[in-house]
Amino acid sequence: MNVNLIRFNTDVGKTKPENIIHTDNACPFCDVANLKDILETDDDIIFLKNKYIVVEGADQFVLIEGKDCDIDMPNYSREKMRRVIRMGLRQWKKLLDCGKYEDVLFFKNFGPMSGGTIRHPHMQLVGFKNLKKELLFDPVELGGIVIAQENDVELNVSNCPRVGFGELNVVVEQGGSHETRADFLQIGVHYLMNFFRKNLSSYNIFFYHRAEKIFAKIMPRFATSPYFVGYNIHFLPRNVPQIAKEVREIYFGDEKKIFFE
Repeated sequence: MNVNLIRFNTDVGKTKPENIIHTDNACPFCDVANLKDILETDDDIIFLKNKYIVVEGADQFVLIEGKDCDIDMPNYSREKMRRVIRMGLRQWKKLLDCGKYEDVLFFKNFGPMSGGTIRHPHMQLVGFKNLKKELLFDPVELGGIVIAQENDVELNVSNCPRVGFGELNVVVEQGGSHETRADFLQIGVHYLMNFFRKNLSSYNIFFYHRAEKIFAKIMPRFATSPYFVGYNIHFLPRNVPQIAKEVREIYFGDEKKIFFE
């Protein structure tokens, strides 16, 4: 079978905490004193083993981005954003290099349409011992109309989207600037949550690697098109050039409106 078919433990899944929909539920990531299996910390950024192993045949980890439950990447200072991304990439590389896994997924869920269950900002890393890496992504999905290029890092809007609408990509060449990568990721998330579509509540970030390049796709999330779910049809929206122009003007133009201190 030419797919990655992985078992999901529904019994464990039923026990997972949830406070995105049921906002009055307690947040387990705020209760730092009772967190278990902490592997590394950087001030209030915490990397630990995931307590709820729902993906069978894999090791799951969580990167808690900080102590604040009610803010997210668009609200971080530039330095805080850089520290979070630096920690995540360091842990991802350690897992990739340890020799235990065929590949390691690194991603972020945010909001009710993202597939996550916890509101508190965090990212996940999942190490698979058996996985068909060639099926995880197609590099063409990570190219597009260039918005900005700095320090061997590119920000673009996809003209061959993985799903369809408003997908922004960050492409880092070997030796590319960590700081610029983090800055472009923050710009991408900020744009989607503030300018792309009124009342957008959710997004994902997916990280990929191929040879010496590192990629990240910032994807707005809403109800997924039935054309994609049922038939794997990807839409190419007509406004891709307009998105590129708008992001350039807001974040990179001579009169840019947004600054991250």
